[in-house]
Amino acid sequence: MEYPIDLPGGAQLSTELIAAALAENPGYGYEAVVICPELLSRRTTDFPFRILTYPMGEKRFPNLLRRIKAFRKYIGEEAPDLIHIEMSESLITYGFIMGNFRRIPHIYTDRGMFFGYRKRSRLFMDPVLKTAACLITTTEKNRRLWSENTSFGPVYTIPNTISSVFESYDESRKKRDGRLSVGFAGRVCVEKDWGKVPVIVRALKDRGIDFEVRLVLSLYEKGDREFADRLKSDIEGIIGKNRLIYSEELSQKEMSDFYYGVDLFIMTSVFESFGKAAVEAMSRKCCIMSTNAGGLPEVIGRDENLYSTDHIEKLCTYAERLIADPDFLRKEQEYFFRRYKELFTGEAYVRRHLETYDRILSS
Repeated sequence: MEYPIDLPGGAQLSTELIAAALAENPGYGYEAVVICPELLSRRTTDFPFRILTYPMGEKRFPNLLRRIKAFRKYIGEEAPDLIHIEMSESLITYGFIMGNFRRIPHIYTDRGMFFGYRKRSRLFMDPVLKTAACLITTTEKNRRLWSENTSFGPVYTIPNTISSVFESYDESRKKRDGRLSVGFAGRVCVEKDWGKVPVIVRALKDRGIDFEVRLVLSLYEKGDREFADRLKSDIEGIIGKNRLIYSEELSQKEMSDFYYGVDLFIMTSVFESFGKAAVEAMSRKCCIMSTNAGGLPEVIGRDENLYSTDHIEKLCTYAERLIADPDFLRKEQEYFFRRYKELFTGEAYVRRHLETYDRILSS
């Protein structure tokens, strides 16, 4: 991986879940060793599996050279039976050294979308994918795109999952105070289209809806602090300081607590390869309204809960109905919770990966 495993993100959390499950269940027959940059805050000994780290700086090309050196060294020392590449820059990196490890099968999980890569990136990615034992996608939509537009294969779909802290649900902790709590959460990045949040807040207020906003942001790049402060100020200017509950850099346990306090979770993304935050919200019985970006329609499961940020009347009408009809609110909560249980649990995620690993190594 080209990002630390303790940096919040779908690939990191999913990788941690698989690696931990393999470490805690020796009967599965696999040991996971994660190669990633130096951790941000946690220690490698905090994890039940081995982590081998390498230094990472600010500039892209020196980082590529560091990864090449680290991957060659660690793969050579470990002599693994299978290499699972979890991120695109790591796939490109592996392309420079895969000639040294031709006897080891490799697979790649595409957590983006087929059309989301630049031509220059695909120039380096495609040679690695052509020789891959399989390609894994997180949505059927992306699997079809890869299958219809390339000769790579086979291509399997394994829906993404979330941290194990979300697995157990405590109904006594779910907010039931009658006021609508509207939640937004994610990393500060252009794909999330955070500028639409004040627009939605304004539209809900103009409808006369009694609500509060709960917002969680993760800051990583330069300029994120200024952006977060501006977004907070814009929301407070619409509904007042006492109706905005703001948090930053929450742990997965703290995020689990956050969703208990949300009635309606809204996603404003213009690009979302999967939609991890939506699944987290489902696991805490949040109702969800989402854009139709990327893999989100597949995660949400029905058109009634998709809206356009250019026409947010549908979202406002849905919010009004949640307040006016408690039975409708409960019905919606149960729909999303059931969907999480049926499709996105960690148990299902690990099982599908084990089946894939077994299939590759037995051939």
